[in-house]
Amino acid sequence: MSNVPESLRYTKEHEWVQEISPNKFRIGITDYAQAALGDIVYIQLPKIGAEVLANAVCGEVESTKSVSEIYAPITGKVILVNEKLDTNPEVINADPYGNGWIAEIEISTPSLQEKLLSAADYQNITA
Repeated sequence: MSNVPESLRYTKEHEWVQEISPNKFRIGITDYAQAALGDIVYIQLPKIGAEVLANAVCGEVESTKSVSEIYAPITGKVILVNEKLDTNPEVINADPYGNGWIAEIEISTPSLQEKLLSAADYQNITA
């Protein structure tokens, strides 16, 4: 069973969202996703300043097994990316919810929950 922190929200595409402030959110891929991908060797991070749309592709993660798209879980503007992943993408395998975060997105309206799943709902689709 994969690790699914209660404090986060999730998407069906295996991304997680953490609220940092009412209009700023950190995103990444879930423990389930990194386990399914295997050893991550490269990540294409979203661009700082880019406007991303919920459920639209905002990056890519490459493992020894496959290439997988990263979908933005929310609509907003990318204000920060985890540049450590450029040289150490394997951090996502070791710590997907901590040091393996991918980007921070700022939203213009504080009503975030664009069809995000609770931890329990996410566990139901990955069980």
